[in-house]
Amino acid sequence: MQRRRVNFHTLGCKLNFSESSTLAREFEAGGFIRVGVSEAADISVINSCSVTEHADKKCRNLIRKIHRRNPAAIIVVTGCYAQLKPQEIASIEGVDLVLSNNDKGELFRRVAALAGKGPAQFTSCDAEELTNFFAAFSSGDRTRAFLKVQDGCDYKCAYCTIHYARGASRNMPIADLVKEAEQIAAAGQREIVITGINTGDFGRTTGERFIDLLRALNEVEGIERYRISSIEPNLLTDEIIAFCASSPKFQHHFHIPLQSGSDSVLARMRRRYTTEKFAERIEAVRRLMPDAFIGIDVIVGFPGETESDFRTTYEFLERLAPAYLHIFPFSERPGTPAVDFPDKVQPSVATRRVEELEELCRRLHGEFCARAEGTTDEVLFESTMRGGMMFGYTGNYRRVKAPYDRSRINTICRVRLGRMDDANDLEGEIVDN
Repeated sequence: MQRRRVNFHTLGCKLNFSESSTLAREFEAGGFIRVGVSEAADISVINSCSVTEHADKKCRNLIRKIHRRNPAAIIVVTGCYAQLKPQEIASIEGVDLVLSNNDKGELFRRVAALAGKGPAQFTSCDAEELTNFFAAFSSGDRTRAFLKVQDGCDYKCAYCTIHYARGASRNMPIADLVKEAEQIAAAGQREIVITGINTGDFGRTTGERFIDLLRALNEVEGIERYRISSIEPNLLTDEIIAFCASSPKFQHHFHIPLQSGSDSVLARMRRRYTTEKFAERIEAVRRLMPDAFIGIDVIVGFPGETESDFRTTYEFLERLAPAYLHIFPFSERPGTPAVDFPDKVQPSVATRRVEELEELCRRLHGEFCARAEGTTDEVLFESTMRGGMMFGYTGNYRRVKAPYDRSRINTICRVRLGRMDDANDLEGEIVDN
């Protein structure tokens, strides 16, 4: 019998990419052929996001596009949108199966059953069949892997559906995660990105601590670099900062959500820190790692955000001078408290505020990258090739390009950094291995 072809369309966060890759390995081990997202497939799996209404719309459009292109394909939708609005997705023409986040561990078995008998009507798992789906690891490319260490969130911020979409905070034991990291090393990958929904909250299930996980992973032979994908400022302890500063494996790269530079807005958002605490954490990082890459999440247009609140946020971010800003206009999510908050911000006002912060981001990121011109640093080159060039990243996440040399891929090279181009890529000259 001809082997079935399957592809995976992943929307949203690094955690989704980690889980999609794990699912793909399960399908390949089960005899399916994995193909690219643009190729014809018998089964298309969509791992959805629901962080904003735009994310929901993107998923709906993708479903319709796949169905138009290949009406006979089995379309399976999982992820956060599937968790929150399964019936809405099931009503879209072409969808054959909807599975929640908790049901991802059942996805291969259910799809294999469908593939054996052709498309079927929408089904969902019963409550007693729910499983905690913990991805082993995923390969971002030949050089980098994502290791899922935690899922869910016990925080209930006023604007966020993650608690409903992902459930309570939970984690695998450190010993199991070390084994997964050893598998990544055995596969030849050099870098691991540690991922989770609320990564720093690691330990709710097992009583272990995030810092203990970092120390254990640090001992895995063959892994040369670790990055922490995102960590809440109230969970970024002095102990974690000091460890990352002292370990040659843990990179000077932090992604820390702020959401607003106005304390009154933070309080309405039900965040767990103040701007004073946030600034103190940034200072703690820079005290030990002066040239750390710091990325910051910020939401604009939250209900009640006045022009004064926004200016306060802008000026706070300008003073902090992070390397990058991840900027989101507020999006109402049904079922969250913020839906009922008064003093809505007009979309045109939110759009203008996003544009102002994007311009600030371009300036700050350019300044961060330009500071490295004329220095020497270590770069892990990836398999990407464009225009005869290969690309890689320094430990603090400056992107570097150099003439393509296959022998240098997946190796850490000493590189002299030259001029920065219009895309903020630094020209690199390899000076040794």
